[in-house]
Amino acid sequence: MAHRPVGAGSSFTFTAGTATTSTAFTVQSSVLRVVAVSGAAFVSVGATPSATSADYYVPSGGTETLALTKASNRVVGVTTGTTTIVTVPEGTQVPFGVGDYVSLTALGQSYYNFTHQRVISVDTSSNVGGYYQTRMTVDYNSAGIVTAFASESSVSTSNKVSVFGAGSGTLYYQQVQVSGQA
Repeated sequence: MAHRPVGAGSSFTFTAGTATTSTAFTVQSSVLRVVAVSGAAFVSVGATPSATSADYYVPSGGTETLALTKASNRVVGVTTGTTTIVTVPEGTQVPFGVGDYVSLTALGQSYYNFTHQRVISVDTSSNVGGYYQTRMTVDYNSAGIVTAFASESSVSTSNKVSVFGAGSGTLYYQQVQVSGQA
């Protein structure tokens, strides 16, 4: 089986008997490869994971590939305020649900960027002037931005990795594309 790295890999240390959680990363692939070094680990991946001894076990020196759910869309508008409204192109829909976490990247207008913020609503109105699931409200305070939005932008799912140490060690993780037979 061949792996093609996607984005940058990362790592963090963990201690036996405690849960440790990574920083957020933008989901760019449907597979996350994890390697536990010097200690066994129970691994959980998601928006707000907190691993326990009931999660996926990776033995010391073990390598596993875990599934991710990838979703993204182009952004055509941002309405600032104490929460932020993100609008995707007409004819498409917001591929996220309430409770998902997302990150926004705005080229040339980085002050619009945010990382790992919770979706608090998706506008499903279909009346005259309705948005037909093209708008979502994110729990991100962008009230200080006064420049008009005019950027090529995208919004994507973001996740974190959490480890509950069965021993102490380091967890390495990298998004990959997989080809070939298992």
